[in-house]
Amino acid sequence: MGRFNPIAALGAGILALLTAAAPAIGDTASHGLAMHGDLKYGPGFTHFDYARPDAPKGGDVRLAAVGTYDTLNPFTLKGVPASGLGRLFDTLTAKSDDEAFSEYGLLAESIETPADRSWVIFTLRPEARFSDGSPVTPADVTFSFETLKTQGHPFYRAYYASVAKAEQVGERAVKFTFSDKDNRELPLIIGQLPILSKAYWQGKDFTKTTLEAPLGSGPYRVAAVDPGRSITYARNPDYWGRDLPVNRGQNNFDRIRVDYYRDATVALEAFKAGEYDFRQELTAKDWATGYDAPAVRDGRIKKEEIPNNNPTGMQAFVFNTRRDFFNDPRVREALNYAFDFEWTNKNLFNGAYTRTRSYYSNSELAAQGLPTPGELKVLEPFRGKVPEQVFTQAYEPPVTDGSGNIRGNLRKAMTLLKAAGWEVRGNKLVNRKTGAPFEFEILLVQPAFERVVLPMVRNLERLGIHASVRTVDTTQYQNRLNDFDFDMIVDSFGESLSPGNEQRDFWGCESAKTPGGRNTIGICDPVVEKLVDEVINAPDRQALIDRTRALDRVLQWGFYVIPNWHTRVYRVAYWNKFSRPATPPKYDLGFNTWWVDAKKAAALGAPQGQ
Repeated sequence: MGRFNPIAALGAGILALLTAAAPAIGDTASHGLAMHGDLKYGPGFTHFDYARPDAPKGGDVRLAAVGTYDTLNPFTLKGVPASGLGRLFDTLTAKSDDEAFSEYGLLAESIETPADRSWVIFTLRPEARFSDGSPVTPADVTFSFETLKTQGHPFYRAYYASVAKAEQVGERAVKFTFSDKDNRELPLIIGQLPILSKAYWQGKDFTKTTLEAPLGSGPYRVAAVDPGRSITYARNPDYWGRDLPVNRGQNNFDRIRVDYYRDATVALEAFKAGEYDFRQELTAKDWATGYDAPAVRDGRIKKEEIPNNNPTGMQAFVFNTRRDFFNDPRVREALNYAFDFEWTNKNLFNGAYTRTRSYYSNSELAAQGLPTPGELKVLEPFRGKVPEQVFTQAYEPPVTDGSGNIRGNLRKAMTLLKAAGWEVRGNKLVNRKTGAPFEFEILLVQPAFERVVLPMVRNLERLGIHASVRTVDTTQYQNRLNDFDFDMIVDSFGESLSPGNEQRDFWGCESAKTPGGRNTIGICDPVVEKLVDEVINAPDRQALIDRTRALDRVLQWGFYVIPNWHTRVYRVAYWNKFSRPATPPKYDLGFNTWWVDAKKAAALGAPQGQ
């Protein structure tokens, strides 16, 4: 069945009326849009500074993933999607990785929005095409929005909650109208909308898992599928957008294969054996001791630490506050004293990490010291509704001397637990009223985390608390997360330099109640809800900073997590077959701008595994 084009189906007179009724796209239309401030790149820019426009194309790259996958539809709650599926889909705009939050036209050739940003119009490029050669139309855009919001992952419902409607307003133009008139981020959020083919999905159940590759308009197509074992992407030589400024010097590999491994240990050994080409190392112990191999010593494998300017967000042991025993903040604060970061960093991480204390660490958005006047102005209406420490103290997680002796911290923990109604009976901590023992499970998906968790478990035992550790496979873990069926997990909340609507999914009450929501903590606090709204509606950069810091303080003093750690570099290891631009992006690793260097690849020869 051919694609139905509603504009082409209209009579000439009706089309003229529709076009006349649309808002005029004139001097206010732009090639890009910034959250706050000016765009770095003008309308005539040819490429991003961190991309080499004449980067060679070609070569094969093999990557790795841990676990399995069972679907090629990454947009729904069901199933575990294959790694890398974002390569199939273009969005209306592309983000610049050397600006805090700016976007430039990708599928859209122009963006128009009024001063109050109460709506936005995207005009599609006439040359935009899906990989089967069919045009990308306004009908595809409105279909994508409506389908993702109503049938997609719950994330999309939260993310697009303030978008009232999407409508075609011209031959190639789509207008999005917003119900929240103060939310300056919404036009940029809509710019990130992945565009699906309405014709392709006609008659298909969007909510089901599938191993058929969906039709997209992006630079790659699925070339081969070995369910649960590997997936291969091939660069589309007819990709419509390959010469756009936002793409020039990127998407340089001809084929990208992702192989799946049972666990991270097996994956590391496979890398050293030459089974794949590139890995980003996330485990400090492996980075320090796991690369003692001939290929590393003779230079065939390169190890590098590449600095970045990214906010680190918050990785932490997360309390599920839906559980009664984690509902009291005094209990959550007490358990913070059972984690000895200084000993862990010294003995397990080779001193590689910095303790995380803010949900927005490594950025100007992190709360530091006492509240500034700007922050106090935001916080004052909530005095009496939040802990008084929000106003009077700078939050710091518990500290030890790294010796492993944390008796002082455990005494503080016991004082808090007694105040919360717990007491020790026969070496067990029990609820004073019910006599129920304090027991909970720490759910893991990475076996490597067991060595980090077990010392904390031993410290908890000294308090009379029994914490069991259970490591499960990827599918079971994801299903339990979707249903909030856990007591404690290791989770991370990634942040950008421009936090906005995603904060509702992290901390909002609706997300806490929605299966698959990102509010794994279960926060449902009117003060947090209000502060999230104020962050989203910040009128300028300074207001965003003040409001985000205020939110940070309230989250910190809620003791919703036991903060983990972070690093300010990308730790990467790769077989020496790549070259990359001299100027890296400030806010991303930029692997998409690397290329296979033919001379290096020839000198390297085929690694053992290839």
